[in-house]
Amino acid sequence: MVGHAFMGAAHSQAWRVAPRFFDLPVRPVMAVLCGRDADRARAAAERLGWAEAVTDWKSVLERDDVHVVDICTPGDTHAEIAVAALDAGKHVLCEKPMANTVAEAVAMAEAAERAARRGVRAMVGFSYRRVPALGLARDLVAQGRLGRIHHVRAQYLQDWIVDPAAPLSWRLDKEKAGSGALGDIGAHIVDATQFILGDSISEVMGTLVTFVPERPLASTHSGLSGTAATGQTGPVTVDDAALFLARFAGGALGSFEATRFANGRKNALRVEVNGSAGSLAFDFEDMNVLQFFDGTEDPAVAGFRRIMVTEPGHPYVAAWWPAGHGLGYEHAFTHQAVDFVRAVAAGTDPAPSFADGLQVQRVLAAVENSAVSGSWQQV
Repeated sequence: MVGHAFMGAAHSQAWRVAPRFFDLPVRPVMAVLCGRDADRARAAAERLGWAEAVTDWKSVLERDDVHVVDICTPGDTHAEIAVAALDAGKHVLCEKPMANTVAEAVAMAEAAERAARRGVRAMVGFSYRRVPALGLARDLVAQGRLGRIHHVRAQYLQDWIVDPAAPLSWRLDKEKAGSGALGDIGAHIVDATQFILGDSISEVMGTLVTFVPERPLASTHSGLSGTAATGQTGPVTVDDAALFLARFAGGALGSFEATRFANGRKNALRVEVNGSAGSLAFDFEDMNVLQFFDGTEDPAVAGFRRIMVTEPGHPYVAAWWPAGHGLGYEHAFTHQAVDFVRAVAAGTDPAPSFADGLQVQRVLAAVENSAVSGSWQQV
């Protein structure tokens, strides 16, 4: 695993837990963790369960005992590491967004296509599609329970930088992150809605806003929080919020909002889908629940029903706890690891693929272009 901060911890949890709750065809061995600072990497390896730590990710690609490279670094390093790992014959799991630019994503998708011809697999870490409630949502759409899809509404609302005194981090630096709320969290709702509908966004029109253009430099940083340095500031070079309209290839109309300034909303990934025969709604802050409306029922008694997605027949749930005992944020990463391992062992392409990641990257780029041009942009 390359990188060991927020996502590194989440992925490590997944690798540790997956073989203990799921029947896997092979057992992952957490061989080596890579980090820039030797002391911090060693401490992280010990804390997270990795056998050893190194500071040169390139050296890992030469090792015969490493078959998978898990990329949990900032976006500016994804393309270089992923392409090199795939060309070296290593299976790759890469955090989202897949890249910082469409050109990087194209190079990664091409490397994945070359690697697949040699039996080497690649997957993007859009973990929310592994939440059981969203898996059930996809099943309901696929079964035709919503009929023809008319509307998709998606929001991803956070508030961790609403305070203008919150310090700069790599997520606020375009060179490292590629974009702000658009790529960091907007990418998730793009993937989630396309996953639920089984359809792709074809056209967008959007706007981007930076509310706080300058922030204190950070003296320390961990996860999404940090400590500001006294008297030193730097520019915010990414968007704080993104809003865009979208047309799906199948005809549905979408509206999307991604912001880190929704005061009081901590991790509200919300999706609502309206169709000719029914509707569904989901909010990650109540992640074990899916709201479903069956428009074919008698209007006198029809209404949204609250489905607890904790039954053994629901996606992934049978491996966990008795019905009604909910799952949490970390479980989606475990499901991601399970699906990745099973696909690699079976010699099949895992999903979402690097081609899927490229499509999401094209959507993000089209939103950025639309924000500049003020017009609809083809994806």
